[in-house]
Amino acid sequence: MTGMKETLRRAGLAMAQLGKGAGLALVSYLFMALLLFTAFVTLLVVGAAVLPETVQLLRRTAGFKRRLVGTWTGRPVPEAYAPLTGDVRERVTAALKDPCTWRDLRWLFVHFVYGLVLLYVAIPLFVLGVLVDGVWCGLLRQRAVLLPLVAGLAGLDARWSRVLLTPSPDARRSAELAERVEELTVTRAGAVAAHGAELRRIERDLHDGTQARLVSLSMRVGLARRAFDKDPDAARRLLDDAQDQAEEALTELRHVVRGIHPPILTDRGLAGAVRALAAGSGLDVTVAAEGVEDPAGEAVRAPAAVEAAAYFVVAEALTNAAKHSGSARAFVDLSRAAGVLRVVVRDEGRGGADDAGGSGLLGMRRRVAALDGTLELTSPVGGPTVIEVELPCAW
Repeated sequence: MTGMKETLRRAGLAMAQLGKGAGLALVSYLFMALLLFTAFVTLLVVGAAVLPETVQLLRRTAGFKRRLVGTWTGRPVPEAYAPLTGDVRERVTAALKDPCTWRDLRWLFVHFVYGLVLLYVAIPLFVLGVLVDGVWCGLLRQRAVLLPLVAGLAGLDARWSRVLLTPSPDARRSAELAERVEELTVTRAGAVAAHGAELRRIERDLHDGTQARLVSLSMRVGLARRAFDKDPDAARRLLDDAQDQAEEALTELRHVVRGIHPPILTDRGLAGAVRALAAGSGLDVTVAAEGVEDPAGEAVRAPAAVEAAAYFVVAEALTNAAKHSGSARAFVDLSRAAGVLRVVVRDEGRGGADDAGGSGLLGMRRRVAALDGTLELTSPVGGPTVIEVELPCAW
């Protein structure tokens, strides 16, 4: 009886699968009318903007079928569409030149036939199978004969749909290339924005800090020169003040330079620089550096741009943890893999961090994206907050 129940359950699922396919076939019938309308208004030119929208709807229809097939077989059906971006002319051209548009159209017309036919065959087969296999399998304890055929029809529908909807290797490569170009375009825009923000920060720091101190230093030296003959003591005091101003200006300049490329990275490498950050963060930070330095403590150097990005990610993450997490502890893990530098920063604080919380996380994402890296933030309410960064790196 257990075998009969399982066979009946499987046949019921197959009927549901075929029913959804038949419903989609009926939708395809209505879609054909929409295609005729789209072709007509496109030929009139004034309605050309309708074509890309119709293609998008066609893609969503085919995507629904792909998900049905993937759910039934346990293997997803790939898709490789060219993006429909730009003005109306560019979108129309991309839609017409995309081979997957014509593949989806072929599937649409063929599926209208086999989607309905398979259901019409499956319905009487299912009813007859319940009666025959109910006696043959349920009472006589024999193997079911008819109900498995219903599942076979669902499998046949899935195989035909997979063949019709799977893009060719050339189409997949073209779509991946187009997606990559679009991703790099967004990344470049983010890198340009981050670079502009960094230049403005440096300009602001120089204007508000170093420049003001140098102006004050120049004024004191000028006053000291005028007072040197008449009042040497006053001139000496002014020179002492000027010396203090010069030292403060040097401190400001060092701060600006550290914001561009920290000298400690050059001197001590990434692992040493991160340990220095940890020591000055105000938190109890544990630093692990697997593969980033050899057992003798010598740094294994990554390219300067990669080290700088990793350093600033750790610096920003520890600053955020100290300010907002409420945790007294943090953990930093630097690890080396084939072609990748991996950075993980974790704190046990209150969590709830997101990109909308300030410019820090957005700046980190832009800095990482500029090097074609990835940043993943996990910060549920209640913690912990984990930032995982991977930076491509030629060691």
